[in-house]
Amino acid sequence: MDNNRVLSALCYFSIFFAGFILPLIVYFAANDGEVKRHAKRAFISHLLLLIPTIIGVILFIALIAASPFSYEMSMMDESSSSAFLVIAWLVFIIVEVVLSLGVVIWNIIQGVKVLRV
Repeated sequence: MDNNRVLSALCYFSIFFAGFILPLIVYFAANDGEVKRHAKRAFISHLLLLIPTIIGVILFIALIAASPFSYEMSMMDESSSSAFLVIAWLVFIIVEVVLSLGVVIWNIIQGVKVLRV
């Protein structure tokens, strides 16, 4: 088996053990254009998991700041605000799980494709 194919596949499979660090290292260390292309694709797909997490933290901070606990004069009562916060987090968690599963499955498929070619 060709070392370049194994290295390219490892970039995709690194979602399980090294996150976006291995594809980044491979991208800068590899000389082969095909390996660099796969490392870049794997790196971008790994970042797709990081972006929603950052958005979720910002959403959480914004929802906490907008809750009635942060100021006295609120348009919502305490129970409806708490329910909205819980529903917003449940929707976010569902979207995050679906996106994560999609990215993991895509990386597995791409890694196996690289090994089979």
